[in-house]
Amino acid sequence: MLACLPVGAAIKAAPYRQHRYFPPCFTWTETRLSMSVALRAQLLLFLISLSSRMGLTRYIEDSDAADGIYSLLSFAQKRESEDFIFRRPLRCLDMLATEGYFTFVASRPQLACAAFVIAEPNEVISLELSDVNIDCSAGDFIKIFDGWVLKGEKFPSSHDHPLPPHERYTDYCSSMAPGLSSRSSQNVAMIFFRIHSPDSGFTLAVKKMHNPMPCNIMSQSPEGSFTMVIPHQRTNCSFSVIYPVEIRLTELSLGEAKSNEIRPLRQMWSGCSGSGDYVELLGGNGVDTSKMIPVADLCFSPSGLAQMKIGCDNSVVRLVSSGNYINRVSFQYRLLDQNELPKTRENSLEDFCRME
Repeated sequence: MLACLPVGAAIKAAPYRQHRYFPPCFTWTETRLSMSVALRAQLLLFLISLSSRMGLTRYIEDSDAADGIYSLLSFAQKRESEDFIFRRPLRCLDMLATEGYFTFVASRPQLACAAFVIAEPNEVISLELSDVNIDCSAGDFIKIFDGWVLKGEKFPSSHDHPLPPHERYTDYCSSMAPGLSSRSSQNVAMIFFRIHSPDSGFTLAVKKMHNPMPCNIMSQSPEGSFTMVIPHQRTNCSFSVIYPVEIRLTELSLGEAKSNEIRPLRQMWSGCSGSGDYVELLGGNGVDTSKMIPVADLCFSPSGLAQMKIGCDNSVVRLVSSGNYINRVSFQYRLLDQNELPKTRENSLEDFCRME
């Protein structure tokens, strides 16, 4: 593991450990970047794999699977004019990154469907159902989830989300309301549905709203920049990039005390985690931050840049705050080239995810 940091910065390898998470907040400074082809393909292949394990692939014909793949790979996020309402059919396996109305009509039994929705880092997502025509008594269902579920893991983590797991699901069949709506807590959400009868379906309206305090961000791109700020709140802020990347910290301000408040001595800290205010870099091959490996932590404000390469499928910058101070971290991230990925050594925890 190689880390490059200036004098005055304290960054140390951290052993695997579990953390308690609290509802976080952020300030966004990243330029908007389009959803990557790799992430869309990864999500689609995961859903197809899930259907296969559940014995449901007989309901996914080759023509539909190919149509879904080509659609996702060719998808480009669109910014429509205010007087134009975007509409298109919703597929059994889909990725949505634009506002509009998406209508699903079953042509045959569809038993394992899901649509992932993503917005910009400073936005939250409103999902609303209308024209619902399903038979809940026959086993049909439509459920909206506050976040994403990928490879059996939830993002944000159950430890990191302000709601308990059962409250993150909005179930149409339980409410039976003519229209059902849900608003996400972060820039990602998803909808699961199962429909048995042909010609049954629904319409999903996707709207995006500005979020002045964004949190638990899933990046749409492997390259960009971001600034996280926690103002006097006991919270954790995480920024997740589903790529192996190099992370460069460009600004770090920790432990800015309130007026007339005595600042704790750094000499008394038991490592960065003992300070209560620090930045942690995580790596892993899933999306649940509570199950990822802490790669390093940083608890002293650097006078220059600090950087690290993380060769994992998912790389996370996590800002932890005790609530006593205003904490801030700015960073840049870029996709690692193939020749920059370190070689793996088997049976070594330190080389988990090919970390360098």
